[in-house]
Parts: sequence; structure tokens; C-alpha cells
Amino acid sequence: MPEEVVKLVERAESLFRELDGLPLHRRVEAINRIRQHLHEHSPFADEPVDCVQWVPCDQVEGNDYNPNTVAPPEMKLLTLSIDTDGFTQPIVAHQEAEDHYVVVDGFHRQQVGKKPGRIRKRLHGYLPVVSIRAARENQSDRVAATIRHNRARGVHGVLPMTDIVVMLLRAGWNEIDVARELGMDDDEVLRFKQVSGLPELFRDHEYSSSWD
Repeated sequence: MPEEVVKLVERAESLFRELDGLPLHRRVEAINRIRQHLHEHSPFADEPVDCVQWVPCDQVEGNDYNPNTVAPPEMKLLTLSIDTDGFTQPIVAHQEAEDHYVVVDGFHRQQVGKKPGRIRKRLHGYLPVVSIRAARENQSDRVAATIRHNRARGVHGVLPMTDIVVMLLRAGWNEIDVARELGMDDDEVLRFKQVSGLPELFRDHEYSSSWD
């Protein structure tokens, strides 16, 4: 290790030892702030995972649009995984206020971490959270981010997805936007529009000449 790196780490270690004498909530606050400062100087500052923050679990709430459902056996397995292996993936969230976070991805991890019991006690009532990029904080972008996370895992519900597509189209997105942002093809978007049964969504739809 280069000498300048060794000296820098040694100076940092001497400061970090002071953390041990702080009350737990002050120690967590200090660690979060230190990580934020490190993040500002990191070559990976554009990546949310570069800055995991420990947030009191009562400040983190699930969203009301997540179409991902987990069956009881899988939920039990998720609980076992977190209990045995620890939190290996942070919760992705949008920070709406200083003390209020809304989940973008990790809805069920959030539920496991908040449930009274051994895991919550081990976490001292905190949850590991990363915040999405500031440019993706409006609701439509957050919904799209949630869907992308779900679809990348191969899990999403048809009826809730219909609601999501309808919401985005009503918010002013066109079919190309929806297909691109949600990882769909044109036929998928059309099928969700058809399932919705809403004539207004077909007002500007171009039909094939084969219908003539």
C-alpha cells in the first residue's frame, strides 16, 4: 500500500476510535455523516449503493403502488435469509423529507426489518437505505424504477401492472416511454391498455391498415 494511503488511513483510524465512546444513536448519526462525506469524494459518487445510510425504521414506509407480491413460503425464506445471512441488500428509497423515506425497491425487506422480533432488535431499530438519484425523484420515475427492479427479478403482477401502465399514460408518458422505461415491448404495452378497458387510452392509437 502506498505510504500516503497508509498515513491517511492511520489518521482516519485514530478519529474513528472516538466513535466507540458515543451513545448508539449518536454513533449511527456520526457514521452516516462520515459516509456522506466519503461519498462526496468517491469516484463512485453517482452510484446510490456507494452511500448506505442507517435510518430509523419508523421513518421508512412502503409505497402504495408496488405490484410485486411474495407468497408466504418465499416471505418466510426472505426472513430466514436476513436472519441468517444479514442484510446483504439495502432498501432503495426516495427521501421525501429529512425524516421520511418511501420505498422504491425492497418493500418486503423493509417489512422484515421493521417487524418486532430478533432481526429488528439486532438492527437496533434501523434499516439500511440508499437513496435514488435526485434526477429520478418524481413519482412517475420512482414507479418506473420499482417496476424495473421487479421485472429484472422476473416478478410482477398483471393487474397491478395494468394500473401502473394506465397511471403513466395518464401522466403524459407515451407508449414508447412506457415500453422503454419499464422494459416492455410495444405489444406488452398494448395488451395492458386492452386489459384496462379504458377507451381514452386508445384515442390517439394508430391502427394497422389491415383493419380496413
